[in-house]
Order: sequence, then C-alpha cells, then structure tokens
Amino acid sequence: MEKVKIFTDSCSDLSKDLREKYDIEYVKMNTVYNGEEKEANLDWVEYTPKEFYDIMRNGERITTTQVPSQVFETEFTKVLEEGYDIVYIGCSSKLSGSVEMGKVVSKNLLKKYPDRKIHCINSLNACMGEGLLAIKASQFREEGMNADEIAISIKKIRNNVNQYATVHTLDALKRAGRVKATSAFFGNLLGVKPVIISNTEGDNVPIKKAKGRFNSMQEIVNLTVENITDADDQCVYITHADSKDDAVELEKMIKAKLPNIETYIGYIGPIIGASIGPEALAIFSFGKSVEQYNV
Repeated sequence: MEKVKIFTDSCSDLSKDLREKYDIEYVKMNTVYNGEEKEANLDWVEYTPKEFYDIMRNGERITTTQVPSQVFETEFTKVLEEGYDIVYIGCSSKLSGSVEMGKVVSKNLLKKYPDRKIHCINSLNACMGEGLLAIKASQFREEGMNADEIAISIKKIRNNVNQYATVHTLDALKRAGRVKATSAFFGNLLGVKPVIISNTEGDNVPIKKAKGRFNSMQEIVNLTVENITDADDQCVYITHADSKDDAVELEKMIKAKLPNIETYIGYIGPIIGASIGPEALAIFSFGKSVEQYNV
C-alpha cells in the first residue's frame, strides 16, 4: 500500500492530541508583534492563550505570515525521503498564500523525487474547518485510499464543512482584512453580533446578526443543528479565543438538542486568533453544502 502523510498548517487549530490521534503533521506560519517574529505553534509554546489574547484586549495588533517556503521544503523533504506521498490541506487561499507557496515548492521538489506525489489543496476553510478536512483525509487514508484518491475526495466535501462563528466585535477582522468591507453593516451597534460562515469561495462572510452574546450563541447552535448531516457519525468541534466558559456553554446547548453527539472543545490558535480577536466562538461540523448561502 502506498504511504501517505497528511499535512495541514497553523490555521487548522489542530491540538496536539488530535494531531497524534490522526497522525497529522503541520507546517508553521509566524506571528509578528512589536517587530518580533515567532512561530505560530499550535501548542502555545511562545504564548499562553491568555497572554496572546490580552495583547489584543489591550488594543494592540498582532500580524501573521504565510508558511515560509523553507518550512515547506524542510518538512516535505523529510517525509519524501521516507517514501511518503503528501496531501497538504491548507488554509483558504482567500485568507493565506500558503497553498500557492506549497505548490511552488512542491513543483521543485518533484524534480528531485519524480516517483512521489504531492497534493496541495485549498481547503476553502480555516480554523477547525480546515482541521476537519485534515482529520477526514486521515480517515480516508486509514480506509486505504492513496494520495490521489484522498485529494479527490477532500475536494468533493470541502463545501460541506459548516462553520458558524460569532465574534465579540468585528474590529480585529476588519483590521486584518478578513471580512468584506460591505459587512460594516453588522458593526458593533447596540451590541449586534454577526454570525460568520466560510462560503464556497473560502471568504469569511456574515450571514445573520443577533442582539447580544447569548443570542448569537443560540444562533450558531441552531444553525449547526439545522444543517448538520449524519450527526450520530461525527464529532462537532467547538473553538474559542480564550473564552472557555462560553465554549462549555455552547457544548451544553448543542447536547440539549443533539443528546448523542460527540463534541470537542479547543482553542482558536495564534494565526486565526490574530485576525478574529478575543472572545470569538465557532462551531464546526459536516453538513449541508454552503452553496445555500450563495447570492
């Protein structure tokens, strides 16, 4: 059987236990704060979550980089030397240039390793939406699929990743250019909270608004429940930007509607966190195609 290594990147927010469980590698991006560049480690090596999000709570900005070409070259070469093919599931190309950089590096590496295969896939998602696809790729591998088959299968289901997120404010997203300017309508007026999805193009777009934090939480739970498919055969992932109590409350709300559902709570990591800001919450699952939100 052909050996396949699954890669993702720092945007996927896959915690160490999930990466180990599903045998997934990741290539690191970087954060930049006060002119200092640090690896965006998903295990919070450079910062604790509170330290990281407190910087933003104080009104300061953290910026990010895509995966450097040398990181791709180093990490991909290691596994190519071991006889693996590669499937890299990267952050939406609307949010990062990493997938394109991965393709450039892969093209050069394949000249040296012509018998190997490398697929660099635009997930059209980020955070645990991207992570969900990496996990699914791992499961496809366990079913015996080769790299080509995994790539085809992932592309077929990437628009079935359902992301329903809400943020404390749109400030961080607007500063980072991660939400369209036309979305200013949602603003911070009178405590209005947006519900944000990742659409068919991989853009973050608001689709609804709710008055107040609790109502926005109810809204993303309701949307998840309304659109989830095969609820008994999947895990729903809840992520938070240093707001664990609210994430636990979301879990209770979901289980009240879907008592048998498996859930997992994790942090929104440094790369996504730098764009979405503290107190953000999101729920991820497989469900109806996000084509339903096309206008």
